[in-house]
Amino acid sequence: MYGVVGLKTHAKCSLVVREEGDEIRQYCHIGTGNYHSVTAKLYEDVGLLTDDPDITADVADLFNYLTGYSHQQAYRRILVAPITLRSRILEMIRGEAETKDGRIVMKMNSLVDAEMIDALYDTSQRGTDIDLIVRGICCLRPGVPGLSENIRVRSIVGRYLEHSRIYRFGSERRGPRMFIGSADLMPRNLDHRVECVTEVLDSDLKDRLDEILRVNLEDDVLAWELGPEGWSRVPTERGVETHTYLQRLAEERAR
Repeated sequence: MYGVVGLKTHAKCSLVVREEGDEIRQYCHIGTGNYHSVTAKLYEDVGLLTDDPDITADVADLFNYLTGYSHQQAYRRILVAPITLRSRILEMIRGEAETKDGRIVMKMNSLVDAEMIDALYDTSQRGTDIDLIVRGICCLRPGVPGLSENIRVRSIVGRYLEHSRIYRFGSERRGPRMFIGSADLMPRNLDHRVECVTEVLDSDLKDRLDEILRVNLEDDVLAWELGPEGWSRVPTERGVETHTYLQRLAEERAR
């Protein structure tokens, strides 16, 4: 099947349905990168493999939507563009402004969408602490007095191409909600493509995602920082290097 007419299918999903004894069980994978053997060696990505009944049912509904067998408009655990993704991300950004300890961390390839940028500006002006890790184009200007003092933007450029999209909403006190998926915050991703973003619920997996975000924010070897007037290299003080650190952890886990 080649997808929905007029929309590029950009979601990274697979679904396996198995007969196990007297039961039918579903397993799915939702990722941030392509199922491609060459880019898998070069790109940094994350993915969720799960048999969670709500998420697997959502992915089954998404495949039915892609094959034309349904006009699904509501999902349980996943966010789907161009149906629910834009509205739900905006809702969570704005929701942090309603708390006393608002916190947002987002990692993506590009930040271009004007509505998302305006929501981040507004939320930051109301006291929310925001860190953005943007590998490519960023149309938001951080550190502008009266507009974006509470927003910091950085980029990691090194051996691997940063490609994962991780969205984190909420403080440690309240317990953050964390999402991964295929979509950047660009009009083409939010409005003109089929995208899939899933919430990660398992506490150990959320800790793994936090680990990735933490080292990205602490990096002072590969990191560049965006100011009101442009990009500058982050000075090296502690020698924290994202790619070496995460590669070492991956090798230790493999052993």
